[in-house]
Amino acid sequence: MRFPVIPLLILAMPAVEIAVLIAVGSEIGVLATLGLLFASAVLGVVLVRIQGFSTVQRIRTELDRGGSPGRDLVHGMMILVAGVLLIIPGFVSDAIGLLLFLPPVRDLGWRLLKSRIKVATVQTGSGYRRAREDVVDLDEDDYHDLDNDPQRRPPFDPRLPPR
Repeated sequence: MRFPVIPLLILAMPAVEIAVLIAVGSEIGVLATLGLLFASAVLGVVLVRIQGFSTVQRIRTELDRGGSPGRDLVHGMMILVAGVLLIIPGFVSDAIGLLLFLPPVRDLGWRLLKSRIKVATVQTGSGYRRAREDVVDLDEDDYHDLDNDPQRRPPFDPRLPPR
């Protein structure tokens, strides 16, 4: 049986954060600790705003070229997670959040996630195209629901469960 590591880390995180806060507070004082926590939250908001806008711009540029914005989408999500980690009070989450703002760390995350993610774009009035040829877009007229179409419904079979 495989041991679930992520739920254990999520449960242990508040205890680790409290222990680090107590250690830092006893060394530099309560007001300085609260000031650092407030400064990290403000820094998180500012960094998400700055890097988030540039990531959205890169995604738009990639879509306009007809390419796949997968890498930039993953980077954007990591920036968002980094900002949330900086806003959450605690120095351990702040350290992880600051690491996620570094592009080499995000590139490592992209390399680990790349094989599990498929990005498909849809053609819209603004000119975005499909990024992959194996994605099929259908209009409402191109398909219909056989279960709710009385003309195409199979005959009643008492052995089958009711719909």
